Amino acid sequence: GPRRGAGVAARSPSAHWDAPQQRWLPGAGERPGTERSMLLEIHTRALFTSIVVLSLFLLFSGHLRPGGGFAGGLVAGLGFVLRFLVGGRADLGLAAPVDPGLVAGGGLVIAAGGGLLPIAFGAPPLAAAPWEFHAPVFGTVHGSTSLILDIGIYLLVVGIILKLIAASGQTVGEAR
Repeated sequence: GPRRGAGVAARSPSAHWDAPQQRWLPGAGERPGTERSMLLEIHTRALFTSIVVLSLFLLFSGHLRPGGGFAGGLVAGLGFVLRFLVGGRADLGLAAPVDPGLVAGGGLVIAAGGGLLPIAFGAPPLAAAPWEFHAPVFGTVHGSTSLILDIGIYLLVVGIILKLIAASGQTVGEAR
């Protein structure tokens, strides 16, 4: 006769324990259940904000310590790549709802302006002209024109990575 419990295992909710039951990322529904990883969706959702905060830390500490616009932009770009790989184009559109060309172009303009800004302080181009101001909560804030250059480079790198992701996503989507 039939074995005891054989029919119970097929009907139990734990029979397909690894199949995603809900969406942890908004764009994850684009992929069939067999191509989705619930564990990766959960960790991406939890870590994405931390990745962006780390990239901003690298950006703002770069003129005094290792880091800067390029390193921070790469870290942020990798966060967006992770969102794209896990959630698809729809999730990337929610994570970065801007035109990648506009981000890259704006970054290029800011970087060029930051490189030429020291001329206004009587320094040669690309020199780090210091500045400071008093903020009500933070006290005296010190900086230099190299921070503006770093912000431009950060936006340029993030924009280029987003443009590359969008281009690869369109190619993959068109091939199907």
